Amino acid sequence: MHPSDLGASAAIFLSQIVVLLLTGRLLGELLSRWGQPPVMGQLLAGIVLGPSVLGHIFPGAELALFPPSVQQRAMLTAVGQLGVLLLLLLTGMETDLSVMRNSGRAALSVSLTGIAVPFLFGLVAIELLPASMLVKPGERLLLGLFIGTALSVSSVKIVATVVRELGFIRRTVGQIILAAAIMDDALGWIVVSVLLGLAELGHIDVGGVLRSVLGTLAFLTFSITVGRRLVFHVIRWTNDHFVSELPVITAILVIMGVMALATEAIGVQTVLGAFVAGILIGESPILTRHIEEQLRGLIVALFMPVFFGLAGLGTDVASLARPNMLLLTIGLIAVASVGKFSGATLGGRLAGLTGAESLAVGCGMNARGSTEVIIASIGLSMGLIDESFFTAIVVMALVTTLVMPPMLRWALQRLPMRPEEAARLEREALEARGFLSGVERLLLAADSSPSGQLASRLAGLIAGVRRIPTTALHFERAAAEGTAAEHTTAVIREAAESGGAENGGAERLDLTLRVEEPQPGDDAIRSEDRKGYGLLLIGREPASRGSRFHRSIAQSAAGFSGPFAIVLARREHRSGRLRAPLKILVPVSGTSISRRGAELAVALAQGSHGSVTALHIEGRNARRPLHKRLGSLFGRQDEVDEEPSNNPITDEIVQLARAYSVNVQSTVRSHREAQTAILREISAGRHDVLVMGVSPRPGDPLNFGDVASVLLERAECSLVFLAADPAAKPEPPGGST
Repeated sequence: MHPSDLGASAAIFLSQIVVLLLTGRLLGELLSRWGQPPVMGQLLAGIVLGPSVLGHIFPGAELALFPPSVQQRAMLTAVGQLGVLLLLLLTGMETDLSVMRNSGRAALSVSLTGIAVPFLFGLVAIELLPASMLVKPGERLLLGLFIGTALSVSSVKIVATVVRELGFIRRTVGQIILAAAIMDDALGWIVVSVLLGLAELGHIDVGGVLRSVLGTLAFLTFSITVGRRLVFHVIRWTNDHFVSELPVITAILVIMGVMALATEAIGVQTVLGAFVAGILIGESPILTRHIEEQLRGLIVALFMPVFFGLAGLGTDVASLARPNMLLLTIGLIAVASVGKFSGATLGGRLAGLTGAESLAVGCGMNARGSTEVIIASIGLSMGLIDESFFTAIVVMALVTTLVMPPMLRWALQRLPMRPEEAARLEREALEARGFLSGVERLLLAADSSPSGQLASRLAGLIAGVRRIPTTALHFERAAAEGTAAEHTTAVIREAAESGGAENGGAERLDLTLRVEEPQPGDDAIRSEDRKGYGLLLIGREPASRGSRFHRSIAQSAAGFSGPFAIVLARREHRSGRLRAPLKILVPVSGTSISRRGAELAVALAQGSHGSVTALHIEGRNARRPLHKRLGSLFGRQDEVDEEPSNNPITDEIVQLARAYSVNVQSTVRSHREAQTAILREISAGRHDVLVMGVSPRPGDPLNFGDVASVLLERAECSLVFLAADPAAKPEPPGGST
């Protein structure tokens, strides 16, 4: 190609991208304001810019912008094909497998019947079509299987978007709809990949089917076993060792490409590899929201508008003017809608849902959206369907998607909330306000001292209960590092096995142990901090002197940019008694700082099968019953209410603890000094751990205020000070204490 022709071709290509992006964004914004999925605006952009509208009104402009040159078309097609893989990657990343586990039998019933009924309808419809409407009449069965699958699959993205916008994403019916759509999507892409692999052979034979099915099963088995761990380790290793910009994004794209090529090698479409890669990447415990948003921005802002615009360009609605194509389109819409609606509704009734709930499920599952467009585009590129058939499928996807949101709104507004559903939503709202749910990695800085061993146990409990990958920095002199480090590992794993028995315990624990030589400034913590940790546990001695922390503790805290907890072992924990259930006392005041401490206390009690006492302290001027106020006048400085009623501060913590099946009680003490009330409660209740949310005071190496200072000096039980206030961080100490 001549350099001048190359420059002109590049200019046309860039113009195509700009026009598709701009038109898709404007139409998507317009549809969003009308309560419709914006992806449909991107599809309409292609229809408007293609032969359906622009080509009909200004054919010269349409030919100038989208010339019929094969080379020119190939440039845009290449971007579109890459967009397909990235769209499937994003769809997989958004696939929450826990939703399927939680929804159980109902979602499975809806998915299976919602697939089987429209699949049979589609198969029968293709058998009834005249041969003149088929591209390859000799492959009617293969086309029937393909169309039946296409009519059966719901669009997870569209379904999730609409259900979320309606505020039903956590409602029981919303969970069932979403889980069934996820199952539809996963099964649909597997079947489509196998069918398109057979289409490449040009005919159906038992050997080809067997190879495709066995290859797909082998790929899926490897992915959910070895592949899952391998993907996680690749992402973590890249995140921890690369210092260049956005290395994890590159790793994710490479993983997607390798898995897509693997499915291509076994005779299955690359879309399956990209979709499964997205699922594995989305399950990675250290896929931070920041990384996901970076990748999502690239896909949503560039590749989605181009791909769906390209699909719209291939749609010529003028072909619907022919009676046979118009009837085909109407027939596809009717078969898809009736089949999916009736199948999903039947599945809901078989699963024990009410009539109103089954009706809502049927309405929600009838959105095709982007999924059908992708499937139709692949079928067109494989020569399985022609452009007229492609247009009919795109129009069917467009109509069912635009109709679904108002139908689902109407159906969901008729659903009353069950009492058990209200209780679950209240529990989830409590959990959502916590900070432990956002901790993706846990860092432990400990030595072989009693405080270090207690911190190791607490780290294991948290990691086991919440399934959080953990890195342990064991600070020890080189002469004694071997045995001490092994003991620390054993303590963490034993605690994780106890705390996470329901989740796989120590078998699912991802633990990294490194032995570090104690150095001034704790450079090891500073080095780890950049890798992205949500919480640091510090257990080192000497820990304190009187009411002040030791310099080494202050240095460890100053080397970490996020929330940290300081652990100090006292009483029986200094003699190595670590296996007993923890009796935890947590002061609560209604602030976000104290609530974070309470959340940590509940997690530790859950892991150790222990108990929590939530203590609220009222000042002398608090409004109390008359007999208690009279008692304080005669020298009674401390009044105690066991299991107080109608106390919103302690009630919130009680609800949170009971949500995790933790034994909990609440106590209110009235005293002018909070530290005295806490010390008296420790003595009265024989608590062995005090967990307290604190905030570092500015201008001091490590000071949590007067109450914490008194407890640090006088409390007999073990202490855990959780500093989770992002507004304040300790400064590096200048001298020793």
